[in-house]
Amino acid sequence: MKKLNYKRSEARLMKGNEALAEAAIRAGMDAYFGYPITPQSEVLEYFTKEVPNRSGIVLQAESELAAINMIYGAAGAGARVMTSSSSPGISLMQEGLSYIASAQLPCLVANVVRGGPGLGTIQPSQGDYFQAVKGGGHGDYHLIVLAPASVQEMADFVFEGFRLAEKYRNPALILTDGALGQMMEKVELPEEGSLPKTIPGWATRGKTADRERNYITSLFIQPEKMEMINLNLQKKYKALQDEVDYELIRCDDAEIILAAYGLSARICQKTVEIAREKGLKVGLLRPITVYPFPKKIINELADKAEFFLTVEMNAGQMVEDVALAVNGKCPVHFYGRMGGMIPTPDEVFDKLEDIIKKSAVETQEVAHGN
Repeated sequence: MKKLNYKRSEARLMKGNEALAEAAIRAGMDAYFGYPITPQSEVLEYFTKEVPNRSGIVLQAESELAAINMIYGAAGAGARVMTSSSSPGISLMQEGLSYIASAQLPCLVANVVRGGPGLGTIQPSQGDYFQAVKGGGHGDYHLIVLAPASVQEMADFVFEGFRLAEKYRNPALILTDGALGQMMEKVELPEEGSLPKTIPGWATRGKTADRERNYITSLFIQPEKMEMINLNLQKKYKALQDEVDYELIRCDDAEIILAAYGLSARICQKTVEIAREKGLKVGLLRPITVYPFPKKIINELADKAEFFLTVEMNAGQMVEDVALAVNGKCPVHFYGRMGGMIPTPDEVFDKLEDIIKKSAVETQEVAHGN
């Protein structure tokens, strides 16, 4: 797990949504465009209350489609910009995100995920993993995706998201959920103004005596030009592998590896404690960047693991990336809850015991030639 070197200025007890918004102000956000939707409406509400007394612009757009296209325009002008929404709203932003990715513009998006599909429920979920990490819009593109597991990380990853977005000229997304957005925890807030900011040379800020006019677009009629744009994007996504981040918990001697991100990882951390108390050598791999994904460390852990168990609040999405990274070295199992239901540490442990028992039966059957 990489150490984030942002200066801290004070500690507060805050909701995750509020910590995210406060961190954005402290990160030097120039503008926020968004639309209210539960369970992330506190983000917009916090900005509406705080930004007029500090710095920046906050605007409630008429829709999520309008918000993401405002982001497109402001990012093109070189502003540090952000939007947020929850699942159905993020779906409406996908076309704009594809434009922004093609135009290679930095921005930060937060998805406080709720249960679906459809309008679904306002309860927490991880059902948007595929949408986030595979590029939910059209074309071959990726977002940089960070998955916080605490209110502290809700704040920290705003700074990190802006940094990565601007370093790689690529939209970044904080993939969180309704529980993390609503829960209150102590958070040490980054110091205001501690994230460096410059006006980039590529920004569309008009022609002057000192510079030529810049043009930004995602429309390239000639297929040869469109292919070159795509090839350049793929080079960038390859370079992003240097930013892979993850956390390992008791994996040094682990024979069984739990794989989980976000809220599910917090739950699995308790499962690891339960398992260790019962003499099982269980560890936890928590991806912090779910794109780029920590494929290399998963493959290395698979060399000594009896099996992986991926735990998610969905029908099984990240498990596919875990299985690809394991590359057949050991079995990969899955446990999930859907529709806003949250798994408990005991449920995950029961699943572990069930897998172990079934594996023992299969071994006996093989030994007896059945």
